[in-house]
Amino acid sequence: MDKSKFKKHPILWLDEAHLVNDIYTGMLNPIMPFIAAKLTISMAFATVILSLSHIFSSLLQPLFGFFADSIVKRVFIFWGLIFTSVFISFAPASNSVFVLIFCIILGSLGSSFFHPQALGFVVRFADSDLAKTMGLFIAMGSIGFSFGPLVSAFVTQFWGLSHMPILCLPGLIIALLMFKLVPRISSDKVEKSKITFQKAFKDILSNKKLIILIVIAMLKTLITTSCSILLPFLWKSLGYRPFYIGCVLFGFIFAGGIGSILSREFEKKVGTENVFYISMISTFPLMIIFALTYNNFSFISNTIFILIGFITMLAQPVTMIMAQSVLPQYKSIIGGFINGFSWGIVAVFMSVIGFIAQAKGIIPVLIVVSIIPAISSVIVKQLFAQKK
Repeated sequence: MDKSKFKKHPILWLDEAHLVNDIYTGMLNPIMPFIAAKLTISMAFATVILSLSHIFSSLLQPLFGFFADSIVKRVFIFWGLIFTSVFISFAPASNSVFVLIFCIILGSLGSSFFHPQALGFVVRFADSDLAKTMGLFIAMGSIGFSFGPLVSAFVTQFWGLSHMPILCLPGLIIALLMFKLVPRISSDKVEKSKITFQKAFKDILSNKKLIILIVIAMLKTLITTSCSILLPFLWKSLGYRPFYIGCVLFGFIFAGGIGSILSREFEKKVGTENVFYISMISTFPLMIIFALTYNNFSFISNTIFILIGFITMLAQPVTMIMAQSVLPQYKSIIGGFINGFSWGIVAVFMSVIGFIAQAKGIIPVLIVVSIIPAISSVIVKQLFAQKK
C-alpha cells in the first residue's frame, strides 16, 4: 500500500471516520425501549439516559474544539473514535442501570472528542469548494448515524442485546487506519494562536449572527432528537419489532444525509435564505400529516417521517459554513457549537420532554415541538440583515 497516495486525500479518511463514529452514536435510540424493558425502567427515565448521551456527546464539543484549535494534533480524532466504538457497543449488554449510564457517558465523550477537531481538519484540508466538502462530511455523519439503528436493531432482534459488544471491532480498525494514514499537520504551517478560552467564547457568544445560527441549529436539532428518541417507544407500544423500528429510523436519518449532500445545489436554486425558511417551516404541516396517519396508514406516515428528516437536515451544511465564515479563527470551536452544543442544549430539554410525553402522549408533544421552529423562522430575516 502506497501510504503517500492516501495522504493526498485526508478528507476521504475524515469522511470515513465520521461515518463510522456516527454509526455508534445512532445505535442506542431504536433499541432503548428494549433496553428499558430489560432493566425495568420507564420511558421517562430512559429518555433521561438518552439525554445524558446527547449531553456528553454534544454539550462539551466547544470546549474540546478550543483544545483542538490550540494543539492542532490528531489525538482527539483517534481516541474519540476508540471511546465511542468500545463503550457504546458495550452499553446495551449492561445488566445494571449504573453500568449502562457509565458506558453511555464514556462512549458519548468519545464522540465529543471526535467531532470538533474533525470539522476543523475538514476546513484545513479542503481544496476548493468548502461548502461542497463540508456538505459531504456532514452527510457522511448523517448516513453513519442512519445505519446505527439498522445495525443495532438487527443484532438486538436476531442475536440479542448481549452480542452488541462485538460491534466495537470496525471502529477500532478504522481508528488504527486513521492513525497510520491521516497526515499530520506540520506545526510550522499552523499559526500559533494566543487566544484564551474566555476570549474565544466571548467573541462567539457576543456575535449576534452566530447566536442566531446556533439557535437555528438548536431548533432543527429539537425536531430530529425528539423524533429519534420518542417515536421508538410509540412504535414499540404498537407492537413493532426492533428491526422494523431500526429500518424506519434509518430512512429518517439517511434522508437527512441526502439532504446534506443536496444542500449546496438546492441553495443555488432557491437561495440561502429560502433554504432556512423551508427547513424550519415545513416540518410542522408534515408532522400533522404524520399524526393523522401513523395509526392506520403506516406506509404514508413513515414516508412523511422520512421526508421530515430530509427537510430538517437540508440547511445543516449552510448553517455550518455560514457560522465558520463569521469567525474563521475558531473553526473547531464553532463546529462544536453548531454540531455539538446545540444538540447538548436540546438534550437538557429532552429530559423534561420525556416526562411530559409519558404524561400527555408522544404525538401531542411532537406536534408542539414542530411548531416551535416554524414560529421561530422569523429570526432568519434578522440573520440576513446582519453585516457581521
